Amino acid sequence: MKKSIAILCAGGPAPGINTVISTISKVFLKDGYKIIGIHDGFQNLFNGKAETVDINFHYADRIFPRGGSTLRMSRYKPKDGEFSGEFFIKNNVKLLVTIGGDDTASTSNRLTKFLEKENIKIQNIHVPKTIDNDIPLPDMMPTFGFNSAKNEGVHIGNTIYEDSRTSGAWFVISSMGRSAGHLAFEIGASCHFPIIIIPEMFNNTRPTLNKVVNLIISSMIKRKINKVEHGVAIVSEGVFHVLDKEEIRNCGIDFTYDAHGHPELGNVSKAHIINVLVQRKLKSLGLKIKSRPVEMGYELRCCRPVAYDLTLCTVLGMGVKKLFEQGHKGCIVSTTRNAEIKPLFMNDIEDENGKIPPRLVNINTEFARLVLGDLHVLNQNDYEEARAYLPIPEEYDFFRILEWGYRPEAMMRP
Repeated sequence: MKKSIAILCAGGPAPGINTVISTISKVFLKDGYKIIGIHDGFQNLFNGKAETVDINFHYADRIFPRGGSTLRMSRYKPKDGEFSGEFFIKNNVKLLVTIGGDDTASTSNRLTKFLEKENIKIQNIHVPKTIDNDIPLPDMMPTFGFNSAKNEGVHIGNTIYEDSRTSGAWFVISSMGRSAGHLAFEIGASCHFPIIIIPEMFNNTRPTLNKVVNLIISSMIKRKINKVEHGVAIVSEGVFHVLDKEEIRNCGIDFTYDAHGHPELGNVSKAHIINVLVQRKLKSLGLKIKSRPVEMGYELRCCRPVAYDLTLCTVLGMGVKKLFEQGHKGCIVSTTRNAEIKPLFMNDIEDENGKIPPRLVNINTEFARLVLGDLHVLNQNDYEEARAYLPIPEEYDFFRILEWGYRPEAMMRP
């Protein structure tokens, strides 16, 4: 029987998935392998009901630059007891390529251990995918899809900012980013938004919705002092993941949860929640500042990949073949900025529960300090002028809310 390569995608979409599938297919087809695409991730892989597609050159060639995924995706997370080697044996699979984020990598890690225990001779290589940029890759390389999603987010963000300036209003944007704030942070920095809020900023204090609201109002009042009546606040949805359960319950929204225990934030508008709370606080302060919510979510996931991701995904796809030929398994394919392919073994980065911990935004880097130091927010030098709008300006001091102390004057806007 002809040797085959099996490919599956799990989790949520990210620009570049089809580029990875296309590249892997092309490089293995040249060596005579059969390429099997598996629909619906892990959902039916072990129960004999897997729906598959044979990928030939023309199929692979056509999908290369497209957004979305030609293979349907699923968030299904199989338990160890569901694992089976039957599919791999029946189809003479020599390599299983999984494309996904941290949950998919963790499932792939468990599957590798099962196959080894069952003495099934198959290699398993994971391609890191997420627009959240939260997989701990070497050389601080971005996960594929991140730059394309950011590019789309910046396009939307710039349009929203132009609307705010044109209409003299504020907008509150909530952007995707379950565990880390990379996407919101870099979209906000690229659009030069006056206020950016990500979960990593609450490193010295317990995050609450009231603090999020006060941080946004801090920027609104700072701009009022400077005679600017418009602006955009961007908040990472990851803030909701670090809130206490009591905070979630008291915000007035009942969340549903996915198979991994994560709140299904896609079912509700986080921007709406935050904007309503901002408007309530403004009303209690007697301030008339118009603001509107904007949810920046699903429109980022299936856009066409930008040139950076087309190149990165091509390198990663070719890297899968290189690692396969070197005999590697149970690893993530990674590359450096010089396109050096390196295996990142999951057992080297997993925690005590076999999970891949997320890579967070390092707010102590020079880049982060420059961005955070330039935010348009209240500081201790603004108290006197802020009293025209706020009874207790100290409660809206950006640095005081976050318990950061006070940055040097050079780190702040005037």
